[in-house]
Amino acid sequence: MRGFKWPGRFKGAVSLTFDDGLPSQLRLAVPLLDKFGFKATFYLNPKGDYRRELRPWKEVAESGHEIGNHTLTHPCSRNFPWGVSRNCLEDMTLEDIRADIMEAHRRIKEIIPNGSRTFAYPCYETSVGRGSSKRSYVPIVAEIFLAARGRGEKGYSNHPLACDLHELWSWSADRMRFEEMMGLTIRAISEGRWAIFTFHGINEGHLPVSEHDLREFLKFLSDNQDRIWVATIVEIAEYIIEVRKELGLTS
Repeated sequence: MRGFKWPGRFKGAVSLTFDDGLPSQLRLAVPLLDKFGFKATFYLNPKGDYRRELRPWKEVAESGHEIGNHTLTHPCSRNFPWGVSRNCLEDMTLEDIRADIMEAHRRIKEIIPNGSRTFAYPCYETSVGRGSSKRSYVPIVAEIFLAARGRGEKGYSNHPLACDLHELWSWSADRMRFEEMMGLTIRAISEGRWAIFTFHGINEGHLPVSEHDLREFLKFLSDNQDRIWVATIVEIAEYIIEVRKELGLTS
């Protein structure tokens, strides 16, 4: 990573992201993050009575956390067990997904003006259509957002000068023990890279992480905050873009 340096004494970076705006995130994750002094990125789907649903998240944003865009309807593949009865990516066009994203963008910005600056692909999937008509919607996301989070291979994190900021690699932390989170982080930091974790429910739902494991991981990050930069997706993306510009690289 010749020419790249993380700010201060940091050797690498970590972002903690939470999807779907679940109740346990407000009840457990936000207080835990605040206790340890860390800011995270929460990706929301502002459906239904969005003004009421976004009200508590406005307070979360005002305390320094990032509120990102996770589409309006959370479209995933029809291949999931619930896919037959849902709005699915195989049945959508690029115009459809753009409209879905932009309505979520409008709703979030209405309530949280500094929100919806980064995006998370629902179910980590980045294409619409099927077969010969399948098309990536990453270019649409790149037109609208500073950065976007996708899925990566476990053990491989984001090289700050090489990664695609509009399809960042992340690791699903669902049912992951804190020891594994620590190990993945140690490897990423030793390589000078950016690790991104994706969480859903805390002791809740079909993709949970335990409150204990989240707390212990935050304690580990706190114990190593002199060398690990823990920050939101938007903050780290902004830093990387600035460094790339200084080095004459395209973002």
